[in-house]
Amino acid sequence: MRILLVEDNDALADGLSAILKGTGHAVDVVRDGTSADAAIASENFDLVILDLTLPEMDGLDVLRAMRARKDKASVLILTARGAPEERVRGLDLGADDYMIKPFDISEFEARVRMLLRRQAGLRSSAITYGGVALDLNSRTFSAEGTPLDIPARELGLLEILFMRAGKVVAKEAIMQSLAAFDDDLSANAIEQYVSRLRKRLAPHGLTVRTARGIGYYLDKAPAA
Repeated sequence: MRILLVEDNDALADGLSAILKGTGHAVDVVRDGTSADAAIASENFDLVILDLTLPEMDGLDVLRAMRARKDKASVLILTARGAPEERVRGLDLGADDYMIKPFDISEFEARVRMLLRRQAGLRSSAITYGGVALDLNSRTFSAEGTPLDIPARELGLLEILFMRAGKVVAKEAIMQSLAAFDDDLSANAIEQYVSRLRKRLAPHGLTVRTARGIGYYLDKAPAA
């Protein structure tokens, strides 16, 4: 999933970015409110992790502008401003969750997983489609209890399709979900990942179908 991290503390931003990238997410980092506002206005994110005390533009103003544009990305406020009235204000402006610094990393990771599940319309961390299961907590796939060894980019693509199984996902949406600002990801590369995924999924009764001119969707393969 694609995440925007808005944090002006370099050490914290680098540390959290490394953790999120380590679990396979595409992560963009900006360090001031104006850049955050511009990024949110021009790109599609699944989750925005938002500090409040930012240079140039306060985080609450970023949040207010975001919701005024009807942007539906989940927002996790991550801030040292922990007064009850600050928490209430942030939640009333449209934040989905609010964590106060300092915080526990394992709790942070759990809240990120929860918000990404909610963004995808999922209640459970375990999803099954056909003969394949996805554990969202560990971001691993298995078939009949046996883990599937899938490279990171293909895994990210399968996760996107799996959480929307049977529904067409636009190629542009896939590219935006898989690639951060500095990633070079082309439409041809997506086609290559799809081709590889088809071969990996064939033994397990699933396939990736093409909606010509639109994108791709995960489907159950007909029985042989």
